[in-house]
Amino acid sequence: MRYFLMKTDPSTYSAADLEREGRTVWDGVTNAQAVRFIREMKKGDRAFLYHSGGESAIVALGRIVSAPRPDPGNEKSWVVDVEFLRRIEPPVTFKEIKQSGLFNDWALVRQGRLSTMDVPDAFLDWMRSRYPALKL
Repeated sequence: MRYFLMKTDPSTYSAADLEREGRTVWDGVTNAQAVRFIREMKKGDRAFLYHSGGESAIVALGRIVSAPRPDPGNEKSWVVDVEFLRRIEPPVTFKEIKQSGLFNDWALVRQGRLSTMDVPDAFLDWMRSRYPALKL
């Protein structure tokens, strides 16, 4: 099982929206590198949901529940279905991640505009030590 980070602007679509709906099609990704990560996803993989903008934090955990498929609305994009698993309380802020100094090579820190990316094992270890109840 792999872990990915999926960014969303909470004013467009938030973790609360996903929690209320239970499941959604994750679409709207057009950056070629981010689309490549979506194409690598497999059913059962996990996704950290990250609110970009003012909050800039990992706020929830989701599960990929479909195979990737071409986006019918955009020939340059692919989509997956994501279901809500749980909130992450307290949210893990970008500031905390960056200040740790442990993840300077991660795309989240290096490529701030990349909307979808894989998650390094070191980050999972860090999260497991901070949030053992998440059972990552």
